[in-house]
Amino acid sequence: MEYPYNLDYSKRLVVNTNNNGWVPSKLPGIKRCILERESPSDSREAGLSTSLVTYAPGSQYPARNHPGGEEIFVLEGVFSDEYGDYRAGTYIRNPPGIHHAPFSKQGAKLLVKLNQLSDGQEKVVIDTNKQQWLPGHGLLQVMPLANFGNESTALVKWPKGGKFKLHSHFGGEEIFVLKGTFIDENGKYPKGTWIRNPHLSIHNPYTEEETVILVKTGHLI
Repeated sequence: MEYPYNLDYSKRLVVNTNNNGWVPSKLPGIKRCILERESPSDSREAGLSTSLVTYAPGSQYPARNHPGGEEIFVLEGVFSDEYGDYRAGTYIRNPPGIHHAPFSKQGAKLLVKLNQLSDGQEKVVIDTNKQQWLPGHGLLQVMPLANFGNESTALVKWPKGGKFKLHSHFGGEEIFVLKGTFIDENGKYPKGTWIRNPHLSIHNPYTEEETVILVKTGHLI
């Protein structure tokens, strides 16, 4: 794998993580499925990265700093640090400069974005299992998670047969499929698929079954 990896934001990118390889870290019990990464370094928090990370039961990282912040969505198990325990469905936004020592007693699988936040942001922890869905376009439902400047992060729930209008993404769009199958004119994307649509890209998405996606927009200029 050559670095930087998958960092050309002018190109549309689709990764089915169910078919992607996993890379062991230098720490026992921790593996990554790398989606985009600026630097190959595993010894320090060097550069931007987005990846899936798995923690085997009892695995841990030493205390570490995140100079450009960190976003986490817990996909499976329970993720922990000295500030709390975060079960599957929890969204965590750690601002730039956060210092913590992450671990998992029972094992966990996470979607992690490192060094992609700007200064001035606050820590956010949301257990989406306890949050209310809000009405969105048509029969879609939305759960806002974070907003800062042009950036917005949310869960979107699509009903069976849900459709959205043809639309453009100012600042791009990043999607991770959490449940079901997300569809547009370019293809079908099952659970575990990561999609990155560039600035001003256009598509017309829909679903054939109930589908939930994690969406971040406005950050890819």
